[in-house]
Amino acid sequence: HIITSLVDLTLHLFIDYGLIKLFRLDLLKLRQFLVMVHEAYRRQNPYHNALHAADVTQAMYCYMQEPQLSESLTSCDILLGLLAAATHDLDHPGVNQTFLIKTNHYLASLYQNASVLENHHWKCAVSLLRESGLLSHFPSEDRQNLEERLGSLILATDISRQNEYLSQFRAHLDRADLHLNNSQNRHFILQMALKCADICNPCRPWHISKLWSHKVTDEFFSQGDSEKRQNLDVSILCDRNANTVAKIQIGFISFVVEPLFLEWARFSDTPLSQIMLGHMTSNKYKWTHLPQEDLRESTQSTSSKTLPQGGLGP
Repeated sequence: HIITSLVDLTLHLFIDYGLIKLFRLDLLKLRQFLVMVHEAYRRQNPYHNALHAADVTQAMYCYMQEPQLSESLTSCDILLGLLAAATHDLDHPGVNQTFLIKTNHYLASLYQNASVLENHHWKCAVSLLRESGLLSHFPSEDRQNLEERLGSLILATDISRQNEYLSQFRAHLDRADLHLNNSQNRHFILQMALKCADICNPCRPWHISKLWSHKVTDEFFSQGDSEKRQNLDVSILCDRNANTVAKIQIGFISFVVEPLFLEWARFSDTPLSQIMLGHMTSNKYKWTHLPQEDLRESTQSTSSKTLPQGGLGP
């Protein structure tokens, strides 16, 4: 399931949107590229793996199908949106930027401690695009422009810049000046859609959302255990003795997810947006009020569970 989901889903969406014919893509090169993308995700990561990438790609598709976007996005926008979703966490090491910086990791030095992971994901995506030759028939200027815009989308997923993007989004909505016939505005909305797709798990039905929550917490706690072994200060959220899944999720929903999705619902006031807000509110209530035994996973390790995909759209 995990081995083929990202490849098959993304290939299906390329075909469904007619992107292969429109951009004269070689089908074998496209499949080779997607297989390389899949293999560049680390299977040992409980959360940041190819299944998460497939899940984000499915969510991105749902957002691009929302009326305002589906009526205005160009084929190039759609191509970029799908590529960014599929590659947005390429070669994620399963630890956060703080860990890379304090362990003097070469990536932290390479990217000067700024959006370290996101820059790495972007450069990995560009490397695989070039290695596969998928866009080799594009004029060099067009290819370079696409690579830069791809980077702009992936860099928008840096959670440390959340307030910056959210403030900009809120200001646009307050001024009612997000006109999607403008290419810069469309690109900004693609950035916001990818941000939503990346962190929308609390907006899914409880049985799916809870599984994802345990997987991401497994990854946090694994980093904390590694920090303890190296006698480093344990990063926030990563100490299994000081945190619970419920505590982490309540804070995440309250301070990150809810502010973003309330603004997204202002922009795209559709049944899907209202369904997502309903799930988010219900999930936050459950994390806050359900007895601990109802919040725990079964004795089976979450890393061995098969997670259901999707849940955002038809």
